[in-house]
Amino acid sequence: MFQFPETRVVVTGGSRGIGEAIVAAFAGAGARVAAVARNPERIAETAARIDGDVLPFACDVSDEAAVSEVFGRITEELGGVDVLINNAGITRDTLVMSMKADAWDDVMSTNLRSVFLCSKAVLRPMIRQRGGRIINVTSVIGLTGNGGQGNYAASKAGIIGFTKSLAKEIASRSITVNAIAPGMIDTDMTRELGEGTREEILGQIPLGRLGSGDDIARTAMFLASEAGAYITGETIRVDGGMAM
Repeated sequence: MFQFPETRVVVTGGSRGIGEAIVAAFAGAGARVAAVARNPERIAETAARIDGDVLPFACDVSDEAAVSEVFGRITEELGGVDVLINNAGITRDTLVMSMKADAWDDVMSTNLRSVFLCSKAVLRPMIRQRGGRIINVTSVIGLTGNGGQGNYAASKAGIIGFTKSLAKEIASRSITVNAIAPGMIDTDMTRELGEGTREEILGQIPLGRLGSGDDIARTAMFLASEAGAYITGETIRVDGGMAM
C-alpha cells in the first residue's frame, strides 16, 4: 500500500489499541517511529513486539515540561519529525450532573491539551524543513455528542476546532493538519462493554461490524502519504457509516 522509507513519525498513545496499530503500520512501511505513552513498561513492551524501527518514549503528554523534554529527545534520536499523530486519549464517563471537576480536567488534559502541546513541539522544526503532517485522532462523539460523555465529547470536538485553526495557520509552510474521527473500534476498551451494549451499537452501524485499529492506521497512512498532500483542515470519519 503506502511506503514511508526513512520517514520520521511520532505516535502518542502508542502502547495499545488504535495507537499500537498505527505504530505497527508505519513501522511495517519502513518509517522510523517514536511511540509515546505514559506507562514506561507498557510502551517498551509494545515497541519490542512490533517489527520495524520503533523507539519507545514514556511521557505524560498533558505535562508541558515533559512534552518539551521528550520531543527534544525524539528530535535528537530521529533527526527531526515528519509526521505527528496525536492519538492519546482517555474516558471518564458519567452524567454531567454527577461529574466531578477532576473527571472533566483529566479528560480535557489528556485528550485536548496534549494535542496542543505536542503539535506546538513540532511546529518550529516542521516550519524550518518546510513540510510535515499533523494528524489528530478525534471521535465521532465529537461530532454527535453522547449522553454520559460530556467531557469526552467536548475534548474531541475541541480537537476538530483546533485542527481547522492550526491548518489555516501553517498551510503556507506546506504543513497539513487533519483529523480522523473513529467510530466504534474493536479495542480492549470496547471489549469490556456488555454483550447487549455491543449488539445495540452494531445495530447503529450500516456496515454491520466494529472497526479495527488497522482501519484507522490505513487512514492515517493515506493522510501522511503523497495521496493526501492536498487535504488539510479536514475531519475524516472512519465509522462504518455510524454518524452518517
